[in-house]
Amino acid sequence: MNFDVAFGQYCEGDSILHRLDPRAKIIMSLLYIVDVFLAKNVFAFALLTSFTVAMAVLSRIKPRILLRGLKPVIFIMIFTGVINVFWYRGAEGAKPLVDWWIFTIYPAGILNAVLIVLRVVLLIAGTSLILTYTTTPLALTDGLERLLSPLAKIKVPVHEFSLMMTIALRFIPTLIEETGKIMDAQKARGASFSEGSLVKRAKALIPVLVPLFASSFRRADELAVAMECRCYRGGKGRTRMNVLKATFKDFAGVIVIILLGVSLVLLNKYTDAFALGF
Repeated sequence: MNFDVAFGQYCEGDSILHRLDPRAKIIMSLLYIVDVFLAKNVFAFALLTSFTVAMAVLSRIKPRILLRGLKPVIFIMIFTGVINVFWYRGAEGAKPLVDWWIFTIYPAGILNAVLIVLRVVLLIAGTSLILTYTTTPLALTDGLERLLSPLAKIKVPVHEFSLMMTIALRFIPTLIEETGKIMDAQKARGASFSEGSLVKRAKALIPVLVPLFASSFRRADELAVAMECRCYRGGKGRTRMNVLKATFKDFAGVIVIILLGVSLVLLNKYTDAFALGF
């Protein structure tokens, strides 16, 4: 089984997106998520897709890496698309494209399914481009901690929370790779994960979970020992070698994402004849 997944991995580079302040990129990611859900029709999605493609070009991230990042949600995209094809009818009185037995497919249903799948693709690809692919885990931790620093005044452990989130994000590809190695070892001993009923295949995964949990706890222990050896004592009194400083390009990036959202709203308003109502 191939677990060649790029989600959560940092791709080294020196593009415009790589050089942005991590705080700005976190804010841009949140705004981009809002923008994705603001798109309501074909024209809005065309603008959003063009913007995401432009970000991919600017980031210099290879297309195959973006495609690898979509692997974990392929089933969700297919399932969501199929459901919308058969359940969405569009405007009242619309004529079906296919009407056979219990299956009725409308043109609006097909278009709606395509745009919803595209929404999932843009959501994952766009946020990955802005954040995980172009931001190191250390910079992400610093940016998240600085953004949440006002909460420290009410005794919220901001530094520990930021570190926990970053470590979890960093170890997603590691655990996926470890799962692939364990499954390959099990298959070499005669195990099968793709044959039999769904219950049988689920039971076959139990021998994978035990060594995976053991490996996870071992990695966590090794990480804790490494942090103690480096005299890590939490965020209190810690200094930073690289102090974050926002520049004009960081503010410009946030403004561009805001303008994208405004453009999507205007497109929804003035091209509502093509709106799909989702």
